[in-house]
Amino acid sequence: MKQFIYFSLIVLSLFTTFAKADEQAGAQYKVLGPWEVHYIAFPSTFIQPNIAKNYDLERSPSKGVINISVLKNSDKTAQTATLTGTARNLLGNKKQLTFKEVVEGDAIYYLAQIDYSNEEIYRFDIEINQNGKVQTLKFQQKFYVD
Repeated sequence: MKQFIYFSLIVLSLFTTFAKADEQAGAQYKVLGPWEVHYIAFPSTFIQPNIAKNYDLERSPSKGVINISVLKNSDKTAQTATLTGTARNLLGNKKQLTFKEVVEGDAIYYLAQIDYSNEEIYRFDIEINQNGKVQTLKFQQKFYVD
């Protein structure tokens, strides 16, 4: 877990250095109702092979990882929720996202993967549901093939 957190922090700093804040997915969060939702989308090759294996993630130059954390606004504690979503490219092709929950200590996050082509832009619509409270996270990310 510590390796993944450190890795995510490095990825976040890379995205904040090289992308405008309003266009990037790295190092971003949105306040949605009772939650602060942190999200990042990045190439799966940024993950070390042993970490990818531990989290059952496929590493590929054309496969991305979406990582989402849901925190309670008032005290920033990690929240469990059900996440469902889609990604749509600029041609309108839609892909269903399948999220898996990862719980390690006090941390809870949700991971999904997506295939992409070089310089492909995806618009993400992710529904977060916790006991009937529903919010939708929307963001977009441009991916590059390594």
